[in-house]
Amino acid sequence: MAAVLSTEHRGLLMSQAREVNFPEGARIFDEGTRAESFWIVRSGTVTLQIPVAGRRPPAPVENLGPGELVGWSWLFPPYAWQLSAEAMTPVRAYEFDGARVRMLMDADPAFGSAIGHWVGRVLALRLHQTRTRLLDLYAPRASAS
Repeated sequence: MAAVLSTEHRGLLMSQAREVNFPEGARIFDEGTRAESFWIVRSGTVTLQIPVAGRRPPAPVENLGPGELVGWSWLFPPYAWQLSAEAMTPVRAYEFDGARVRMLMDADPAFGSAIGHWVGRVLALRLHQTRTRLLDLYAPRASAS
């Protein structure tokens, strides 16, 4: 976030933060449920997961740590999570109300653009990670012969 957002925009975003904690094993959100918040990890590890047919539990896609954004679905209608997230260790995070941040983005186009670019970068990375993980799970293995 620090490299993408100006000091002013980072300050505006952080003015909306509230500190939260998740115990190890806590479900932060599940795919398909309403995306109303997002988080920036302060400490701990959050694992993003994707359900895979015939596999239980969901397949891990990526581990997120301090300074990383957890959740982008709050920004795009229909505001439903595209992945699931679980605290793999105790997690301390900053939590943000997605609707409130969207209102601030609408009120300040420069802030809106900055947040959009930041989340867009994260989204592109997450899509790449998800694609790579799904290829790992489903691509035919090279034969040993």
